[in-house]
Amino acid sequence: MTTTEHDVQASFKEVMASVATPVSIVTAIAGGLPYGTTVSAFASLSMNPPMVLVCLDRGSETLELIRESGRFGLNILGAHQAATALSFAKKGGVGKFHGTRWDLDNDLPRIPNSPGWLACTVADLVDGGDHVIALGNVDSAELTDSSPLVYHGRLFGTHAPHDS
Repeated sequence: MTTTEHDVQASFKEVMASVATPVSIVTAIAGGLPYGTTVSAFASLSMNPPMVLVCLDRGSETLELIRESGRFGLNILGAHQAATALSFAKKGGVGKFHGTRWDLDNDLPRIPNSPGWLACTVADLVDGGDHVIALGNVDSAELTDSSPLVYHGRLFGTHAPHDS
């Protein structure tokens, strides 16, 4: 990598750290065991049909299970779930659920008390550099009333309304 490429990459990393993003855990299931990983690159894609996109590291074990099953769950985390987000951000698969309660919802692992839940069927997997973008058709969606967990400046936090 040239100095210029390294400089752009370092600057890009700093710029992206300044963008507040939602924190979610993407889940899949294999052999009756839950797998999951924390992601901050997730967004709504389409309303008709309802679709989302989520970006997963190419080396993700959860991504491999999503490829095989064609399905994934998206647990949109609340402000009270920072420790869970950190636990699921580690490398490795099934062991991440040790100590974390989960239920099956639409045959996918769902973490209770998460403010948002989406069950998705993969519409497409698209290469994106060192990540893969999973495009998902939303089969089920549920929202509870809770403050969201966001990631900004390499720290977890939450959203606070602006006083006008």
